[in-house]
Amino acid sequence: MGPRIEARPDTGVSMKRTREGTRRPAVWLVLACGILLAAPMAATAQGPGTENGEWMYLGGDAWHTRYSPADEIDADNFELLEVAWEWDAASFGSSTSRATPSYIDGKLITVTGSRRHVIALDPATGELIWTFSEPNTFRHEYSMRKGYGKGIAYGEIDGRGVVYISTPAFFLHALDADTGQPLESWGRPVPIDGFRASGTVDMVEDLIADWGPWVNANQEYDPYQGIPLELGYITSSSPPIVVNDVVVVGNSAEQGYNQTRQENVPGDILGYDARTGDLLWKFNVIPRPGEFGHETWENDAWQWSGDVSSWAPMAADPELGLVYIPTNGGTMDFYGGFRPGDNLYTTSLIALDVRTGERKWHYQMVRHDIWNYDTPTAPVLLDVDVDGQSVKGIYQATKQAFLYALDRETGEPIWPIEEREVPESNVPGEKLSPTQPFPTKPAPFDLQGRMEEHLIDYTPEIRARALEVALENSSFAPLFNPPTHVGNEQGLGGARICPGSTGGVNITGPAVADPTSGVIFITSHSGCGTTLLAPAVDSPLENRNQTGTTIVDWARQIGRGGGGFGRRGPDPESIDGLSIWKGPIGRISAIDLNTGEYLWVIPHGDAPTEQQELIANHPMLQGVENVPTNPGRRGHSAMTVTPNLLLASGQLADNTATLFAIDKQTGERVGTVEIPGNTRYGMSTWVHDGKQYVIIQLAGGLAAMALP
Repeated sequence: MGPRIEARPDTGVSMKRTREGTRRPAVWLVLACGILLAAPMAATAQGPGTENGEWMYLGGDAWHTRYSPADEIDADNFELLEVAWEWDAASFGSSTSRATPSYIDGKLITVTGSRRHVIALDPATGELIWTFSEPNTFRHEYSMRKGYGKGIAYGEIDGRGVVYISTPAFFLHALDADTGQPLESWGRPVPIDGFRASGTVDMVEDLIADWGPWVNANQEYDPYQGIPLELGYITSSSPPIVVNDVVVVGNSAEQGYNQTRQENVPGDILGYDARTGDLLWKFNVIPRPGEFGHETWENDAWQWSGDVSSWAPMAADPELGLVYIPTNGGTMDFYGGFRPGDNLYTTSLIALDVRTGERKWHYQMVRHDIWNYDTPTAPVLLDVDVDGQSVKGIYQATKQAFLYALDRETGEPIWPIEEREVPESNVPGEKLSPTQPFPTKPAPFDLQGRMEEHLIDYTPEIRARALEVALENSSFAPLFNPPTHVGNEQGLGGARICPGSTGGVNITGPAVADPTSGVIFITSHSGCGTTLLAPAVDSPLENRNQTGTTIVDWARQIGRGGGGFGRRGPDPESIDGLSIWKGPIGRISAIDLNTGEYLWVIPHGDAPTEQQELIANHPMLQGVENVPTNPGRRGHSAMTVTPNLLLASGQLADNTATLFAIDKQTGERVGTVEIPGNTRYGMSTWVHDGKQYVIIQLAGGLAAMALP
């Protein structure tokens, strides 16, 4: 008997046809997709970090809600917003829009450029106050995450503000928040020219000190190089998080979709004393003999396999003393035949005791991940009321378009999560888990797989034509469709994986939430990737710069249908330009986590004018009611939440980069303001000298919006 693939609730939604323009698009009707409407209930708690108008954590507060109590900006005055200042990062080299600045004690502090310079700006003017740059090393130059810095961490020692930063070379620095100077009597000396006598920890030393491949190599440690590339490589992209005087540090590795060799270093989580820089603990993300989960590695792969890093940001509950770690998959994204088993703690959410590093609970969202479904964003913490019971919740949005809702004290699901059968792999040597966990509530926030129920059905004729196009293009695919390989007996081309590597949700658009109501806002897009595996030994990806030594059997094929991220060129899945799939193609969804029901779904921004006109004038749609003319845009919105509004980035139909003000209860757009450029990855708002600012992260720097 073949695997049983069950249909999920339909997440394609419909909207009343409108030609209103861009100011107030109608809210998409969510009753049509099996998602029930709900009215939010009241909650009150919020994690620390945004008191007095500040923004102390990457996600605003420790709960990573990106919510600020700042309320000067409201629906009535929103369209008066103007650019207060812009900061040009050109003098620091190529910049990045990835970093969300922290506003702390009258300074705006962030990182910029591939050198991951730490900078402090005047919040009122954008003028530079101080900078810090790490001396160069080979391990920095080799890092494939140099320009991926997302921000800083902050703590206090006896009332002294301290900035903590992890770098592409995997050093941890502690800087005085007022001056940017490395702390005295902190950490340990680094024997490389240019490093200060204190203020730094070489985390590579701590990571590999008891790691078998390094111990067995019997080599002298070279701090300039770090880990020998034949053993592995480690770097960082997201900042640490400071919880109860412990600096918790995640990491990242090579992009798994480019790997061809099986060896790498595990991305173990490190905890340091915020006061001294001493290592307090290390949590092994690949369990060793005697540790919980060791049996999920069914051969000796635990000895040499790696990755399983926390490249996404972390969240914490200081009151519970827990830090929450989202992880990615094991070495290599699309083939895992050399690491059979469920592979804990890959693609999981782990709760660690921040004082000891001990695991309190974990939840693995994808077993033996070979879909590049790494956990891409920080979890969001909220206190809610479910069926009359107070629940301390934690919510993880994922690439596969599930929102996993768990009790953050115990890790138990808030609503049932079912084990459902998924397809087997036909790739030689690959052995997948026969089932995967499927949350039953909330319903998926975007399309999963490609099924007949996802086809547009405005009329029977359109439905029939859409089905023809889907069959002609072999468009249908289940969720967790495994990759195929060159020369397979079935004669199949690349496997269609939906959602693809960019989600669903991705790091480019973190979910945000309102802790006063228990509502989460998720930005996502509908897309598929195509993955075909070929012998890794012949792969153009295989070269002497790869980490590790042992070439695996299969790796992602480059070109000729290998894909991995999505199709290019004209969309074959359309009827004369009309997509055969229900939309929006890019969306923002509001879910009341007291009930698990949807409040509303709206398009992410406005589709280009020509696309909306094509839909409105399509011959098959003339005279047809309730046809959506604005499917939104691919990509993800940068968002933040205030007592008055949901603020979300996007584009108008004429491609103008725009900040939208959205009514949190209804999803109605209540204001638009042009911004200096498109933005992704995050947004923040805070209060300086009595004035509320909104920071827009730009490709070349920052812009601050404020009322006149």
